[in-house]
Amino acid sequence: MSQQSIEKEPLLWLVAVGFFMQTLDATILNTALPSMAASLGESPLQMQSVVVAYALTTAMLIPATGWVADRFGTRRIYTVAMALFVLGSVLCALAPSLQFLVMARVVQGVGGAMMLPVGRLAVLRAYPREAFIRAMSFIAIPGQVGPLLGPTLGGWLVEYASWHWIFWINVPVGALGVWAAWRWMPKNDQQPKRAFDGVGFALLAFGMVGVSLALDGLSGVGMGNALVAVLLVFGMASLAAYWMHALRSPAPLFAPALFGIRSLRVGLLGNLFARLGSGAAPFLVPLMLQVGLGLSPFHAGTMMLATVLGSMLVKRIAVRTVLRYGYKRVLQVNSVLLGVMIASLGLVSASQPQWLILVQLFVFGSINSMQFSAMNSVTLKDMAGEFASSGNSLLSMVQMLAMSMGVAVAGALLAGYADMWQAREGYKLLALQATFVTVGVMTLAATLVFSQLESDEQVRPAPDTHD
Repeated sequence: MSQQSIEKEPLLWLVAVGFFMQTLDATILNTALPSMAASLGESPLQMQSVVVAYALTTAMLIPATGWVADRFGTRRIYTVAMALFVLGSVLCALAPSLQFLVMARVVQGVGGAMMLPVGRLAVLRAYPREAFIRAMSFIAIPGQVGPLLGPTLGGWLVEYASWHWIFWINVPVGALGVWAAWRWMPKNDQQPKRAFDGVGFALLAFGMVGVSLALDGLSGVGMGNALVAVLLVFGMASLAAYWMHALRSPAPLFAPALFGIRSLRVGLLGNLFARLGSGAAPFLVPLMLQVGLGLSPFHAGTMMLATVLGSMLVKRIAVRTVLRYGYKRVLQVNSVLLGVMIASLGLVSASQPQWLILVQLFVFGSINSMQFSAMNSVTLKDMAGEFASSGNSLLSMVQMLAMSMGVAVAGALLAGYADMWQAREGYKLLALQATFVTVGVMTLAATLVFSQLESDEQVRPAPDTHD
């Protein structure tokens, strides 16, 4: 199948539009957080729940998406996913309070959790293996355009309209997507019934939610210390119970044998720790530029483009770099560079030339992109046969969970430092600077994990991911 015929397929355009909506929504929101906080009467330093709610909901539901699509068919589920994403966007735009907005983001997250996995599954079933790679490459293009437009478009909408429009713009595109999904998604492609590990799903979901909410609660957003401690204990216990359940279950969500694959085991843990920093940075940088330095939303969004440009340029050389130096060396060195660059953003001040801030953001984006490419590849490179699908789902879940935890940790640190220095002039900037340094130091922990890779690990083709 030629690339020209690929581009004419309505199914691919439909899945690509869904991917674009997700990536745009993920990047357009961060620039608007300070304005949203002002409108809702909240502190801009305590808006992390808006990001955490979406990422955590997505992480929680990813393990169930494959079974749901098999049971009810990709057309029904993709249509429902689009409709829920649109409904969530409408509710977000109408939100009168932070609590309402967080619940609306949960609704949006339910739709978002199903869109890309189910769309990718529909493409996998519709195209032979030799055409699948070209099809997925076509779908990935809008995923690169979304982050490029998101920060600037978000800043422009906030400054010249209102933050509500970052959600309203999803409505016409999503409504068209609902119609297109019912028109072009494959019909009657349900698969033979298979057992679903409901107990395992409940234990894993509750564990992720408990730990993430406990971390979010450390910021003091409506939770006392006792409740935080209870959530953390029960969350950890639930995760431990899931592991014991999986060991004796005939059909667990994720087979324990998966973790016998060294590259997957190291890659997942490395993803979790490295993304504490790389997941927190997109939340922290717009706050630094707007709350710390007093830039307008549009100005801040435009400066964020430096990060995206750095990321896109490095993707061209990532594979060659890993091929030359090996996974272990690249990930160890790059994890140190990533931590240092995140910490260096804590040195940003009002007296610093803006061109130097742009250089910092560009270098951070470059290093972050190298980290994503190498981590994803080393995690999935040895996946084959029965483990390929579950390994990919597990990586997607860990990616979203780590982003949720990174933002929650950043929010807790911000709140702690702000309380400590609230009597000092410019305490918000001080709190942001200290948070960047702390998160950067925490990111260095990933180096210890990647040191467990074999020294002779070499590049093998791995499934592409949304990073």
